[in-house]
Amino acid sequence: MRERIVRAIDRDADEQTLRDTLRQQPDNVDAAIPLARALLGRRSPDDALEVLDALLLVVPGDLRALNAKGVVLDHEGRHREAQALYRQALETAPANAMLRNNLKLSLALESKTESGNTDPRPLTDGRHALTRSR
Repeated sequence: MRERIVRAIDRDADEQTLRDTLRQQPDNVDAAIPLARALLGRRSPDDALEVLDALLLVVPGDLRALNAKGVVLDHEGRHREAQALYRQALETAPANAMLRNNLKLSLALESKTESGNTDPRPLTDGRHALTRSR
C-alpha cells in the first residue's frame, strides 16, 4: 500500500514538472510527449490529445508530435485520423521507418475494426504507447 502511494505521488510530481516545463517552454517536445504518455497511461486520452494539440499549435509539422498524436488516436480507435497524421508527417520524411510502420499498423487495426475481429481492449497499457514503432 505504501509503495502504491509513493508511486502515485511520484507520478503526480513528474506530471506537474512536465506541465511546468510546458508552461515555460510550450514548444518542448521532450516534455509534451512524456506527459501525453503519462496521461494515456492514466486512461486520460482526451487530456493527452489536448497536450499534443497545444504542442502542434506551437510546432506545427513536428514529426514526433504528429506521430505521438497518431498513436493516441489509434489507441482510441480513431484510425483514419491517425493515418492522416502519419501521412502528413511522411510528406516531410518519406523514409521515416517509424512513421511508415505506424501507418501500416494503423491500417491493419482499422481493417480488423471494420471486419469486427478486434479486441476491445486498448492497444497498450499506456506505458509505451507513444513509442510504438521505431
